[in-house]
Amino acid sequence: MNPALRIALADDEPLNLKRLVRLLEECGCSIVGTFGNGLELEEWMATSPEVDALFLDIQMPGIDGLSLRASLSTRLPVVFVTAFAEHAVEAFNLDAVDYLLKPVTTDRLVKALARVRRAHGREEAYPEERRSRKEAHPEERRGKEDRYPVTVEGGVLFLPLAKTTHFLAEEQAVWAFMGERFKTKWRSLGEVEAFFPDAGLLRIHRHLLIRPQAVLGIRSTGGGARVMVRMTGGTELEASRGATPALKRRLGLVLGKP
Repeated sequence: MNPALRIALADDEPLNLKRLVRLLEECGCSIVGTFGNGLELEEWMATSPEVDALFLDIQMPGIDGLSLRASLSTRLPVVFVTAFAEHAVEAFNLDAVDYLLKPVTTDRLVKALARVRRAHGREEAYPEERRSRKEAHPEERRGKEDRYPVTVEGGVLFLPLAKTTHFLAEEQAVWAFMGERFKTKWRSLGEVEAFFPDAGLLRIHRHLLIRPQAVLGIRSTGGGARVMVRMTGGTELEASRGATPALKRRLGLVLGKP
């Protein structure tokens, strides 16, 4: 089993800090430092402590969480925990592994910890996390957190995954499609898959990731080895030869002769 994640936290609100510490410990983490502001944590980091991830509030006295992340030379995984959604794009531009809105739920925290582990190359979940995933109600697992930020003129917009048809990787940028296209924070489809590990997204081409529930139908092309996929809204996407069998299986189509 993987060792417990060593976590340090900074939040100027004592009650929020205490609650998050409790939730992290319930998820099997080891708390190696708690701080009431960013300056204290910054000074502590200068001592080269053994820590696996930082959980940072954004609005703190002295130095805010975003500035603190930008000042750190280490690429240590950082999860931002805040009451304000409008900083999400900036946070992910600073390579945040996740962005949690207060009040943090256990199930949402489990997902954030899974992303921290993936950043360290650890895949195994702790028993507490597996139990949380098993016991969490499906409606809670696929609730309001299944949305993501995109950049729009003058700010950020949060789009629901449930209304997104597909993602396109193009020139080191990822575009999301929901009627029209929106530029996301991601640079690769792998980052999208990591952000939504339980969503069942399907790669149908090296540059195309679809939500299978948004597929209206498919038609054969090129002798049947490849298919064109019609999405909600009428857009057609071509699946690669290698991805076509998996696509048909996901859609419940019978392969081979009847």
